[in-house]
Amino acid sequence: MAAEKQECMIIGASPIKSGRIFQEFDPKRYFVICADAGYETAQRYHIVPDMIVGDFDSAAHPPKETEKCIVLPVEKDVTDTMYAVLKGFAEGFQSFVLVGCLGGERFDHSLANLEVLQYIQNHGGRGLLAEERTKVFLLRDERLRLTDCVGATVSVFPYNGKTCNVSYSGLQYPLDHDTLTCGGLLMGVSNSVTEETAEIRVHSGTALTVVYRA
Repeated sequence: MAAEKQECMIIGASPIKSGRIFQEFDPKRYFVICADAGYETAQRYHIVPDMIVGDFDSAAHPPKETEKCIVLPVEKDVTDTMYAVLKGFAEGFQSFVLVGCLGGERFDHSLANLEVLQYIQNHGGRGLLAEERTKVFLLRDERLRLTDCVGATVSVFPYNGKTCNVSYSGLQYPLDHDTLTCGGLLMGVSNSVTEETAEIRVHSGTALTVVYRA
């Protein structure tokens, strides 16, 4: 595995307002791949990427093509972020943290990156979309344990299917094998962590889980 690191960090082109995310997820622990203008974020926070990929249509100053910089055509079948994940898998990684991949002016890219999470999951990996205040997980037949998150807002939605069956503990509104339905009453939105350890368990289906800390 590249550089004997266990996880891969993808830095996307969406704006990152501060470097706090890189305090929580130290790039030195990761094999870092910058997607498109994500390399400008890396420069801003003095991060040395292991690889740079993209067509650089969103970059103010495209990097020079080098051994670790792969310039892609603008017309292609995958996004720059998806290509970065494919390269991460090719390097042997199964665990991915995606930063700079939410928000910004391109809502369609945020949605596309949810599909990237789905791709990672479908291919046996684990992925997380991480921003300074927001973490996004896709959970399928598994549990997510949250610690030291009292006051955080948790929202859960069915994803890639009509329903998901879930249980919560440590939240203001607990559930016990309840079914969330796509197009239903949105009973999974805006819950709140009330205990030092909380848990979301997905018994069936896939749950898109968003954790927001103000």
